[in-house]
Amino acid sequence: MHKIFLKARFTWEVGVLPCSLMCGRYRLSRRKELLAERFGADFDDLDWTPRYNIAPTQAVPVLRHSSAGVTLQASLMRWGLIPSWANDPSIGARTINARSETAASKPSFSEPLRKQRCLIPADGFYEWERRGKSKQPYCFEVSDGELFAFAGIWDGWKDASGRWINTCAILTTTPNAVTSAVHDRMPVILGPDKYGLWLDPGLTNVQVVSEFLKPYDATSMRSYPVSHRVNSVANDDEGCSQPAQPAESQSSLFR
Repeated sequence: MHKIFLKARFTWEVGVLPCSLMCGRYRLSRRKELLAERFGADFDDLDWTPRYNIAPTQAVPVLRHSSAGVTLQASLMRWGLIPSWANDPSIGARTINARSETAASKPSFSEPLRKQRCLIPADGFYEWERRGKSKQPYCFEVSDGELFAFAGIWDGWKDASGRWINTCAILTTTPNAVTSAVHDRMPVILGPDKYGLWLDPGLTNVQVVSEFLKPYDATSMRSYPVSHRVNSVANDDEGCSQPAQPAESQSSLFR
């Protein structure tokens, strides 16, 4: 049976999600025409509008080789990997990330890491720095906000009605000098020179694949504090990633 690749929004509802997730929020603020040009992929059938506060369990663009294996094809998948063998889809809320160091030995991730790898486009991601009882959100970008791709894995799961649902997870690794100031993990960002091998279905050697899962070059990244508006998934506009003074700095102005 052929898998049905969903092209519409998923029906899962999300509220305010924990800020401690890694990587738990990201941004993809480009139109699909720009995504198609940047990645050389087919976005024609994808229903996508720019997003500034993408959260787990939502539908996100994912790039894989087409069935013919010649071009890259974009499709929407639910963020939060549901293994094909799972009995309960709620596991996806806990599998939005896969640790690079242990993914090959985890039942949920081992087979996708070998055979079902993907690229997850983004142009920024968010992390939260704990400051006493509060957390300050930061936006992390490559260069000046250019497009990049997370290293992702995916799987297909069939529900009780027989419908196939495709889901994905983002691989994480140790932080570089930019992200370590805020968090002890970071998402794996792949350089364009790694795209081909990462997506190659013929490459099933996990040891070779794992060599790609390194911290991204810190000299090519930047970060800055943003408003707490990004804490709520109800907010999804440019204001979520605009620079803002940290809360402590703002309060110090009135001392």
